[in-house]
Amino acid sequence: MTDIQQLVQWRRYFHAHPEVSNDEFQTTEKLKEILEEMQIRVLNLPLPTGIVAEIGSGEPMVAVRSDIDALPIDEQTGLSFASKTKDVMHACGHDVHMAAILGLAMKLKARESSLRGRVRLIFQASEEVGFGAERIVDTGLLEGAKAIIGFHNDPTLKIGEWQAKPGFMTSNVDRFRIHIQAKGAHAAMPQDAKDPQVVLAQLIQSFQTIVSRNTAPFEEAVVTIGQVHSGQTWNVIPDSAMLEGTVRTFKTEVQSNVAKRMRTICDGVAKQYEVDIDLDYQTITQAVNNTPELHEMAMQSAQDVGYQASELERPLTIGEDFSGYQTVAPVYFAMIGSESEFALHHPKFNPDERILERVPDYFEAFVNRLLEDGTN
Repeated sequence: MTDIQQLVQWRRYFHAHPEVSNDEFQTTEKLKEILEEMQIRVLNLPLPTGIVAEIGSGEPMVAVRSDIDALPIDEQTGLSFASKTKDVMHACGHDVHMAAILGLAMKLKARESSLRGRVRLIFQASEEVGFGAERIVDTGLLEGAKAIIGFHNDPTLKIGEWQAKPGFMTSNVDRFRIHIQAKGAHAAMPQDAKDPQVVLAQLIQSFQTIVSRNTAPFEEAVVTIGQVHSGQTWNVIPDSAMLEGTVRTFKTEVQSNVAKRMRTICDGVAKQYEVDIDLDYQTITQAVNNTPELHEMAMQSAQDVGYQASELERPLTIGEDFSGYQTVAPVYFAMIGSESEFALHHPKFNPDERILERVPDYFEAFVNRLLEDGTN
């Protein structure tokens, strides 16, 4: 059995000392300290933050990943172990993830000599900004991995619930930002202006047709405007405007079509209203695509440790940079219940610490199956 009190203690330490993406220096040092106290090998990772550790020897090699970064959010939980850093919070539960995988480390280290291969534990930085996994992959430390597995806590699921599916598990995440440069004027003299707010309204309306009229009904896409800014007062037509939003898709061809159509609309509206429109379109993360051959192994592992395991009917439209690992190995990613009243990224988000009771056991069971399975 895992020492739950120790995991809770670690979780609360990390919760009280959160660090945002690319700044996880104290977190990295604490993780290194804990792993070295357990006499677990910490590998040379040529990155400023993050840890890769290894237990066991020989082949095959399996990797398990936890993310470690926090969010720029002012915590409002009122917990005794609330964030000590202003405007930074573990509002996505990565503190729980770290504690859970440290629990796995304890279990694997205790039986290291009986492992039929190696397990690399990835404590990954910069998940929230979408490129942490890619940086780990670029180091070459995961070359030859038989599989890379991970999870995320889900506050909408109860403690003891586990959900995943083969194939697409999460969505592609794209971000777009548009700047409109027009011509301002007095509000009483619109004939002297090229009104950027009319242009902005036209763009918002037109973008909604990308899903309804340019994407097949049996495909899936989301185009959402998240913020709009223009003007400073009531009686002046401004000379500029901006909007920002996100696109979510699953298939690469649908993702490409949405981006292409958005550029076409921007070009057309710019000509129609005689303004300049600058579209900055970025792909943040690709969809996590769970390897189908790992699905039964994962679900059986979850059931073996007492989870109420169920298969998702549809993929989630959230983003997760775990997808970066599928370029080097088969992957599997699951959602595990943390039963919180408040959603991920909410300033009052507080996952139920009972989630720590079974996550290490689940990953130990999954790792055992992967190491002992004879396929490559």
